[in-house]
Amino acid sequence: MKEILNASQIRAKYLEFMRRHGHVTIEPAPLVLTDDPTTLFTSSGMQPLMPYLLGQQHPHGERLANSQPCLRTQDVDDVGNNRHTTCFEMLGNWSLGDYFKEEQIRMFFEFLTGELGLAPEKLYVSCFIGDEKLGIPRDDESAEIWRKIFAGVEIEAKIAEIGSSANGAKRGMKKDERIFFYDDKENWWSRGGGIDSTPIGDPCGPDSEVFYDFGEEMHDESFGRAHPAGDSGRFMEIGNQVFMQYKRLENGQSEPLKNKNVDFGGGLERLAAAAAGTPDIFKTSLYAPIIQELEVLSGKKYDSNQAAMRVIADHLKGAVFLAVGGLTPSNKEQGYVMRRLIRRATMQALDLGIEEGFSNQLVKVIIDIYKGDYEKFGAVGEKVATVLQREEEMFRATLGRGLRELDKLAKYKPQLEGKDVFKLQDTYGFPRELAAEEIFRRGYKLSENWTDEFETELRRQRERSQTAAKGTFKGGLEGDAEIHKKYHTATHLLGAALDKVLGVHVAQRGSHINDERLRLDFSYSDKLTGEQVAEVERVVNEAIAADYAVSFDEYDTDFALDELHATGEFRDKYGDKVLVYVIGELEKPFSVDVCGGPHVEHTGQLAEGGKKFRIVKEQSSSAGVRRIKAVLE
Repeated sequence: MKEILNASQIRAKYLEFMRRHGHVTIEPAPLVLTDDPTTLFTSSGMQPLMPYLLGQQHPHGERLANSQPCLRTQDVDDVGNNRHTTCFEMLGNWSLGDYFKEEQIRMFFEFLTGELGLAPEKLYVSCFIGDEKLGIPRDDESAEIWRKIFAGVEIEAKIAEIGSSANGAKRGMKKDERIFFYDDKENWWSRGGGIDSTPIGDPCGPDSEVFYDFGEEMHDESFGRAHPAGDSGRFMEIGNQVFMQYKRLENGQSEPLKNKNVDFGGGLERLAAAAAGTPDIFKTSLYAPIIQELEVLSGKKYDSNQAAMRVIADHLKGAVFLAVGGLTPSNKEQGYVMRRLIRRATMQALDLGIEEGFSNQLVKVIIDIYKGDYEKFGAVGEKVATVLQREEEMFRATLGRGLRELDKLAKYKPQLEGKDVFKLQDTYGFPRELAAEEIFRRGYKLSENWTDEFETELRRQRERSQTAAKGTFKGGLEGDAEIHKKYHTATHLLGAALDKVLGVHVAQRGSHINDERLRLDFSYSDKLTGEQVAEVERVVNEAIAADYAVSFDEYDTDFALDELHATGEFRDKYGDKVLVYVIGELEKPFSVDVCGGPHVEHTGQLAEGGKKFRIVKEQSSSAGVRRIKAVLE
C-alpha cells in the first residue's frame, strides 16, 4: 500500500529535491509587510522576489527555492468550499536567467510522480493559446515538452484548443485530451493581469499549469462540462509554472527577453490533498486536527457542517500566522484584517453552538501543527493564544447586543440602510464588511447604495468630534495657548510611561496644567525610587523624540473602554459617546486616553527649542496617591 505523505513531509521532500537540483533554499519573507506600501501581506512566493525577476542579482545565485506562507484577503468570500483559503503555503522555485521550460517542466513532473508518487494518468496540463494580434505565438514549445513527457510514461496526450474557461464549460473534453490551450485570462502572467493590461516595459509571459484529476464522480454539472480550468470540483490546480520570456513594447507588441526567468508556485495544501487522494484540503494533515477539535467543541460532525468549520479553521490559522508575525488586532490596515478573521470565525462558532471561548483550544492545535517546521510557533505559542482569546472575548461581549439590535432594526424596517451598518460598527464593534455580511446571511435587505450612506454617517461623526473638541479645555488646563497643549500632551505621555515603568496601571487622580509646568496625581502607594524617576523621564523623552502623531476620534463609550482599552477613570459619568486621543498608531499605540483635548499634533513639538521633559518633584499627595510635577526645559 502506498504511503500517504503528510504536508510536513511534502515540504521537506520538495526543498531537498530542489537542493539536489542545484537550488539554494532561501528564507521565506515575513507574512506581515512593513516596507511595501502597495500591499498589506505577502500573497505569493513570487512577490518578495520581484526585484530579482526584474533583473537585480540575487545574493544566493540563479537557482532558488523556498516555502512561503501567504495570505490573500481577496479569497475570503470563497472560503467554505473544499479548496479555497485565505492563508496558505506556496512551494516555489526560481530560475533567474538559468534553466527554462524544458528543465522546469521535467523537474516538476519528476517531483510529482517520483517524489510524491502521483499517478501520471491523473495529471492534466494547460498552456497559452497565443495572441496573433499582439504577435505572441501559441506556446507550442511547452506543449511539445509535455507531450514527450507523457509519451515517456505511455500516455497519449492529445491537444485541445479551448480559449476561454467559459468555452471549456460548453465544449468539455474529448478522449485522450490532456494538454489544453487557454487564453490570457488563464495562462498568461504579467503584473497587470492580462496581455492588454501588461505595463509597458514589463516582463511577461505564458504559464503552464498542472491539474490533478479526482475523478468524474467529483464533477458538478452545474458548472457545465468538465475541463481542467473549470470550477466543477473534478480538477484541482496543484502547480503553476510562469515563463517570463517577453517584454511589452510601447506599441502594444512584445519582444523576446534576453534573460528569461522561471517562477514556479505550488500550493502545499493542494499538493497534500492530491497526495492523499482527497479533493478536500481540510482533510489533510494541515487542517484535519483543527476540524477534529471543532467536532469535539461543537458536538457536531464535519460532514454536516463543512462550510462553518472550514471558515473557522482557515481564519484562525490565518490569525495565528499573523500573531506569530507580531501583529495584534486593531482597526487599521493589517490589524483590521486580523480582527475581521477572528470575528468571522467567532460568528461561525456561534452558529455551531459553541458558546464558550474556543480560540484558545484551536490555537494550541494550530501551534502543534506548525511548531516542528517553524521554530517561532513554539516560542510564542502562549502569547499568541492570549492575543486571540482576548479578541474573541471582547467581540463576544458586544456581539449579543449587536445581533439583537440588528434583528430589532430589521423587524421594523423593510430595508436596512448604511446608517444601520454604521451603528453596528460604531456602537457594537462590527466592522462594516462583517455587519453587511451578517445582514445578508440572515436574509435581510440592504439598500444597493449602503456604502455611500455609511461614508456620510462617518463624515458627520468626524465633524461632530472636531466641533466638540474646539474650545473644550479639560484635564485642569488653565488656557488654550500652545504651551498648555504641550503640557497636556506631556501629561498623557507621563501617565503611559508610569504604567510601563511601574508595571501596573496607575489611575489618574487629578491634574493641573499652567504655562510653567504640569502636575499629575496618580494612585500608587510607594515613593518612586531615583531609578524609577529617571526611567520615567527616559521613556517620555523617547516618545517625544519618536515624533508620534496625536489623533482623536469619537467612539461609543463601551467600545472605547472595552475594545480600544482607552484609559478613562470615570466610566459611570461618561455619556454614550466619548472623545479618544491616541498617541502613535492605533494598532500599536503609545497611549490611548478618553480626553476632551486640546493637544499638539505630534509629540516632536514638545522638543521645540531643544527642550526635554524633566520631573522636578515626586511626592505624596494623600494616602495612596503620589504627585509628580514636571517641566519642559
